[in-house]
Amino acid sequence: MPITRAFQAVAHRGDPYVHRENTLPSIRSARRAGAAAVEIDVRLTRDGVPVLLHDATLRRLWGHDRALASVTADELRALTGGGVPTLREALAEDGPGRLFVDLPDPSAASAAVAEVHAAGAAGRVYYCGGTDSMREVRRADPEAEIALTRTTLTPPPAALLAAVRPHWLNYRFGLVSPELVARHHADGYLVSAWTADTRRSMRRLLAADVDSITTNRVSTLRSLLAS
Repeated sequence: MPITRAFQAVAHRGDPYVHRENTLPSIRSARRAGAAAVEIDVRLTRDGVPVLLHDATLRRLWGHDRALASVTADELRALTGGGVPTLREALAEDGPGRLFVDLPDPSAASAAVAEVHAAGAAGRVYYCGGTDSMREVRRADPEAEIALTRTTLTPPPAALLAAVRPHWLNYRFGLVSPELVARHHADGYLVSAWTADTRRSMRRLLAADVDSITTNRVSTLRSLLAS
């Protein structure tokens, strides 16, 4: 797949200052705000159902001291009043833009990719995560669009890039500089940055010529782009 450049405003876990993160209302709100893509986190329940949750437990968002991996999808629905959607439900949502599937747990990768393909959604989903997760995505889908997450300025090993074949290199925003972006562009990669929430940080990243910014404040980013 050829690399083409067009800036994307990515909503981090939906629109979390308006609705609870990684929920269907949050996704809908982010799309109404003009997000080109909505980043969601996907993990597995005990019975192997891909659902939207960043944390390994339900404590922070849902007030239950339970590990997600210890509950079934039906138990999760009961515990959260249906608040934690399945990936299937998120894929069934109508709306513009793409879903950016973050995989904090590599064991969820193959099931997530399978769900995306079962929904006929491969063309409107791309993936991000660390090395192990993205290796699993590449094994499951040779054509997947991948953003390889980086938390260090150490250059990715050539063998890793050859194995994962990312379209994007996805950096913590404080690591990004114009020189870094220019180097990766010269090598044929797109550069995304996460998670920038102030106008100052957004302006700095735009000046560095990044291709995507992931933010908790997508309305702020969109208004900055419009101005």
